Amino acid sequence: MSELVLTTFDWVPEMPRGYVRDLRVRWALEEAGLPYRVESTPFRDRNAGHFAHQPFGQAPWLTDGDVSIFESGAILLHLGERSDALLPADPRGRSDAKEWLFAALNSVEMASLPWSLLMFSGESEGTTAWKLFDGFLKVHRLQHMEKVLAGREWLAGTFSVADILMADVLRLVDRFDGLAAYSACRDYVARTTARPSFVKAYADQMAHFAAADAA
Repeated sequence: MSELVLTTFDWVPEMPRGYVRDLRVRWALEEAGLPYRVESTPFRDRNAGHFAHQPFGQAPWLTDGDVSIFESGAILLHLGERSDALLPADPRGRSDAKEWLFAALNSVEMASLPWSLLMFSGESEGTTAWKLFDGFLKVHRLQHMEKVLAGREWLAGTFSVADILMADVLRLVDRFDGLAAYSACRDYVARTTARPSFVKAYADQMAHFAAADAA
């Protein structure tokens, strides 16, 4: 089995720490018990080598032997093929997990990320932009997720990469108390982030960036 190498930024500002997307990959690797090591790429000087692995200059990417994969969803699907801890073994469960993984990225995150950026920027409630993005997230996404999560513990029957992605997407909303009126969503985030694999992945990411500060 080839060595797995996760590459993330060497440093990021304080605000995004704990939410940089290498956390999703760390979490999946810990859930699966797959050995890996972490390498760094410069945050401030994104050179041609960086763009060769990640064409948008983002992080992370995963190297598996001679294969290099970018985008957190693609990385998690790749890891899911290597571990039943990340994707159900049965065809129906596997299909459900993949379906919800893409839903997390394409339906929920596309609504939650603009909303979160407004929160980061300090946009005042009541502005046109705030009303637009707040209404879209809550009416068209969170209300529907609330109904789904009220009736199940995990999205695909057993814990999977779909839960890693969905929980991480909702976790950013919860950072700004956006799940206050959605108890099933809030409880889902709480039980996913209570998993030892998340706790370790989060601590490792924070330690990684803290070490850069010290250096």
